[in-house]
Amino acid sequence: MLTRRYGPGKQLIDTAFGGGRSRASARGDARWAAGIMSVVTGSCQRVKDGPAKSNRRTKREDRMNFIARVIVPAGAALAVFASPSVLAQSADMTFFVTSSGPGKGADLGGLEGADAHCQKLAQAVGAGAKTWRAYLSTQAADGKPAVNARDRIGKGPWQNAKGAVIAKDVAELHGPANNLTKQTALSEKGEVSNGVGDTPNRHDILTGTQPDGTAFAAGDDKTCKNWSSSTQGTAVVGHADRRGLRDDEPSKSWNSSHPSRGPDGGCSQADLKSTGGDGLLYCFAAN
Repeated sequence: MLTRRYGPGKQLIDTAFGGGRSRASARGDARWAAGIMSVVTGSCQRVKDGPAKSNRRTKREDRMNFIARVIVPAGAALAVFASPSVLAQSADMTFFVTSSGPGKGADLGGLEGADAHCQKLAQAVGAGAKTWRAYLSTQAADGKPAVNARDRIGKGPWQNAKGAVIAKDVAELHGPANNLTKQTALSEKGEVSNGVGDTPNRHDILTGTQPDGTAFAAGDDKTCKNWSSSTQGTAVVGHADRRGLRDDEPSKSWNSSHPSRGPDGGCSQADLKSTGGDGLLYCFAAN
């Protein structure tokens, strides 16, 4: 009966009670097991007590033994059954959209801070053995040369947590044949990110990059001061869902759609949220 009604939970009961018990004892244990499984699965079915003449002390001892042998392992097993197994995502994941940003708007702590954020999120889902890089460009400033996002992310191919290939190489990633869409631009947890039509919309991804993956020329700020400002400045973003306010190429661009803006100066967390973002990043495994 327990096998039919409770499936996997029956295995826990069999393990706890073993096979060498008398029929009467087994029937009593089965009644207790049915009651516990009903509670933990939410059905709260009432279970009849054993014979009224049973010794109360013996019954209390049986119940204590049952708790030690069945309730604890059963609860642990059911918790595993009910919760998503983040660590079971594809071990071959080499691309994801961050499920969250650092929380300081476009101040990412420079490229180093952004890379560390990618690495931290990857580590949390069991993919930390790879070297992760944020898809970001920087502009030439303070005697330092510009950095192109396309040059930071390795050679490819890249695939998401579910195994869907985004692009086979850098050229395909920046061409019309890439497979980056709302359905494939998954987070490190294998989840689809909110886009146009969702609440809140979080499709703006920080890139500071031109459509071909190269940096903007020095001058007008396109990277919120090379990812160090959470107040004044501008950061170019792409649309992870490939949708925008118009049916044109910028609106459909995954990496170079429009500049950030807002009352705080363009680089704050509130500014990024006001145009449909949340300080999110594209992360690629470079090795």
